[in-house]
Amino acid sequence: MEGKGALWNRNLGDRGDSRWEREGLVTAVSVGGFLITIGVIFAINPDLLQKISSFFNDLSVQKLPFSGGLGNLYLPAPLDPSAHSALYTAVMQFDIGIAILQVLTFALRLVFHSRINRVAESVGNLIFWGGAAFLVNAFLQTGTLKGWFEYWAALIVLIGVSLVLRAFVHFVRR
Repeated sequence: MEGKGALWNRNLGDRGDSRWEREGLVTAVSVGGFLITIGVIFAINPDLLQKISSFFNDLSVQKLPFSGGLGNLYLPAPLDPSAHSALYTAVMQFDIGIAILQVLTFALRLVFHSRINRVAESVGNLIFWGGAAFLVNAFLQTGTLKGWFEYWAALIVLIGVSLVLRAFVHFVRR
């Protein structure tokens, strides 16, 4: 009988590993990678806490600039979106870091022959985080109120695309 530490002494891709052990390893890599990403973001942006505080102090309710026939629609937004470009850059760096982590997670899930729902989840997450980084650059970095609201609308669309791709992975598998 092998001890708990035996997993580290064997070939991790060995089919003798239980699915639980392999999924536990993927989870450990994911959680560790998330914490590393957070640490790196704070290390390369030393005044990030101050930027976050400044951002939340600048939040107010703003009129949606293109409400059209909706009348007056007010939603939360910064008073001066252009004043927070450094924070948007940190958000984009975080999104890129998590997207890279999702590539690693996806690869591990393929190597370990994870269940299809886990593989589909990794694909959806990869598309979401990679797309979110693109959206920060495309909309938030414009520094306009219009860009702020376009970012959130595009993020909602991206969530939908991510869910559709998850379903597509299930469909292809069947």
